[in-house]
Formats: sequence, C-alpha cells, structure tokens
Amino acid sequence: MATIEQPNITLEEILLTEDQIRRRVAELGEEVTRKFEPHGRLVVIGVLKGSVVFMVDLLRRITIPCTFDFVHTTSYGTETTSVGDVQLIKDITMSLEGERVLLVDDILDTGYTLSYLVKHIQSKGPKSVHTCVLLDKSSRRQVDIAPDWIGFSIPDTFVVGYGLDCAELYRDLPHVVGVRLE
Repeated sequence: MATIEQPNITLEEILLTEDQIRRRVAELGEEVTRKFEPHGRLVVIGVLKGSVVFMVDLLRRITIPCTFDFVHTTSYGTETTSVGDVQLIKDITMSLEGERVLLVDDILDTGYTLSYLVKHIQSKGPKSVHTCVLLDKSSRRQVDIAPDWIGFSIPDTFVVGYGLDCAELYRDLPHVVGVRLE
C-alpha cells in the first residue's frame, strides 16, 4: 500500500467561522427551496469528497423532497492546483431524465471541474442543472462558468476545513482556515 506524503502545513487565520458558515448555509437552503418549491422535488449531486459536509448541511436546510447521489472526479493529481485534466472516477447511479438537478461542490477556482460536470450531467437528460458552491475563488477562473449560488467569495489562498483537505487532512475542521504549505 502506497503512503501519502504529508506536506508541512501551517494553519493560519480562520477565514470563515463555524457560525458564519452555518448562517450562510441556512440562507442558501432557503434560496434553493424558493427556487425549486414550485416543482416539487430536486435531485442533489455532490462532488466527492470535499462537498460532503457542505452538501449534508445544505440538504438539512432545503425543505422540499430531495434525492441525492455523488460523483467523484480528479483534476489535481498530486498537485495543490488543478492541472485542468478532469477525470471521472465515480459516476451517479440514478437516472436524471427529466429531473431538476442541483450540483453541489466545495470550491470553484479554475472552473474546469464544475464546467466538465455540468456538461456531463446535462448529457443525462435532466430538465435543468443548477450549481451551488461553498467557496468561489474567482481570481483563478480559467473557464467561463458562474455558479447559481455561492456561499462565500474568498481570496486566492489555499484553504482547509469544512470538508476541504490537504493530503486528506483537516476535512473535519468546523471552519475554513487558510494554510501555508512548506
């Protein structure tokens, strides 16, 4: 079994507190509910692994019937920035034909992954595809894509916590914190 090399990581300032995140996720849940309430139900697709914490909290705040599934992609390889080559590792297992879909991701930076996944999901015949991201690093965008809902806009800094990781560490932090990699 291969071991994952652990980089030297220094946790720096907390960018988003647990309370800030909780309040914004509640607002997002209300906004999504208002948008889709007239249609009766929603299929929520989470991008593994980073979106899981955000998606679960968001689902608890959406008050219409939802089903959910996950996709898993990679575009980072072993790097800390996207190399732009998105690979689908796990696809959804349910039919999306005629459904209204909300794609939930942890962070939007270059846009490669979200753009790829929107096209991939659209190819499955849903009635609509909308997107919601916890964090937006618009300064890093290389693909022309804008999410329907954004939790927070953040500066171009590497972050961990609330589902986001560095070498699979720190996903369990209840807040989002900037890190310095050495």
